[in-house]
Amino acid sequence: MFEITDTQKIGVGLAGFGISFLFLGILLLFDKGLLAIGNILFLCGLACVIGLERTFRFFFQKHKVKASIAFFGGIVIVLVGYPLIGMILEIYGFVLLFSGFFPVAINFLRRVPVLGSFLNMPGVSRIVDKLAGDSNRTTV
Repeated sequence: MFEITDTQKIGVGLAGFGISFLFLGILLLFDKGLLAIGNILFLCGLACVIGLERTFRFFFQKHKVKASIAFFGGIVIVLVGYPLIGMILEIYGFVLLFSGFFPVAINFLRRVPVLGSFLNMPGVSRIVDKLAGDSNRTTV
């Protein structure tokens, strides 16, 4: 097992609060204040969890330029005051940036007791398989 530092624990909390604020901002009809706070907390949490240098390397790789521009452009548009347009652009960038993690995350969620039973149901399983991509590639 590996040791989790205090900074990483704080980062997980910040990212969790960021996702919560983003969810509340969307739930409250795209409240720009909550969305802005959620974006900032999520990015700070990510930087605390994986470190500043690795965060910059993740976002500014050559093959992820389009995704990073869409993600950060969406954040800027939310901060300027157009939350609906900004969130659409941000979600597009998020999907492009983190699509490589979806198969790993879905396979992990399939091992969670109650959620795994739901994800393995016949109708849901077909949709989840499409999101996960090639299941043979990510099975551990």
